[in-house]
Amino acid sequence: MSTVYLATMRTTPKRSLLNKIESLLKRTGINTILQRNELVAIKLHFGEQGNTAYLRPLFLRTIAETVKTLGCKPFLTDTNTLYVGSRSDAVMHLHTAIQNGFGFSAVGCPLVIAGGLRGKNGVRIPIDGEVLKEAIIAKEIVEADSLIVVSHFKAHELSGFGGALKNLGMGCATREGKLVQHSTVAPKVNPKTCRGCETCLAYCPAAAISVQDTTAVIRQDACLGCGECIAVCPYKAIEIQWNESPDLFQKKMVEYALGALKGKETKSVFLNFLLQVSPACDCYPNSDAPIVRDIGITASTDPVAVDAASCDLVNGEESIPNTAIKKMLRKGEDKWRALYPAIDWQIQLGHGEKMGLGTREYTLVRI
Repeated sequence: MSTVYLATMRTTPKRSLLNKIESLLKRTGINTILQRNELVAIKLHFGEQGNTAYLRPLFLRTIAETVKTLGCKPFLTDTNTLYVGSRSDAVMHLHTAIQNGFGFSAVGCPLVIAGGLRGKNGVRIPIDGEVLKEAIIAKEIVEADSLIVVSHFKAHELSGFGGALKNLGMGCATREGKLVQHSTVAPKVNPKTCRGCETCLAYCPAAAISVQDTTAVIRQDACLGCGECIAVCPYKAIEIQWNESPDLFQKKMVEYALGALKGKETKSVFLNFLLQVSPACDCYPNSDAPIVRDIGITASTDPVAVDAASCDLVNGEESIPNTAIKKMLRKGEDKWRALYPAIDWQIQLGHGEKMGLGTREYTLVRI
């Protein structure tokens, strides 16, 4: 059984939420987990342009300053997205992060976009998964000495909820790794948008693309699934085929989390912020109303336990009226299923346990 610490939203003038973040880190044993001069990756989501539910930069500064007091060198990091948006390459990603308040002067440490300029700098990590035998993890995540995974806990349209496991599995993967999780087939070309400019041909490492009658064509049998064509198309004509089932998607995501943690199993800490628990992920350019009240922050060295506890805490609340949950739900009723009835969100927790990432059995300690 793992220990999960909970800092509630109640504060006093002498004990703010920032003080509680410091206390959470200390209770997880960060003083012994981190060693002097280590490079510490603080993995977060900087938020899409227009999104307002991402975590406040001040929270991240508090974490970074705590890490620095231990003589370590923290940096904030995230990977580029697979889909087209304001974080699909490192340049736009940094612009978005700074626009959302994560500049050096605000957070007190550098920002590093993991996976390189276009999200293809990764390391193939061997894993013994039920579905996958390797995970393609961003090089900077692999090379970091320690990992602090800081997640905005919310609902998710493919996995039911998104917390530490999703931040690890999807969030630490390269573009190719993200495509592996999301799809079983090659990207497709939208003939209405394609101009036949041949930019994708120049970047395709497998020579799997040709232009026929002024439209790019991708050979399914030759495609490596790297996603490079999606990123470089100037007309946004190459699209992901989002065809993976939610059940298998969750298993792949968890197995990628296994790859992201390889070598850092005892060098990682996980914090879930149960604040503005939104009905969808922070990758959208908007944030809908939160579905439950702000609960607090959970922390653990076990990613499965911290997600399990966070799920239980959300389900232990009444839903807020006039949100994406149409019917008022009482304490104990399943908020995730109310939003996404077809998704069994327990799969990621069960598979995480099966893969040895942690346990769903936990003791909740309030601080």
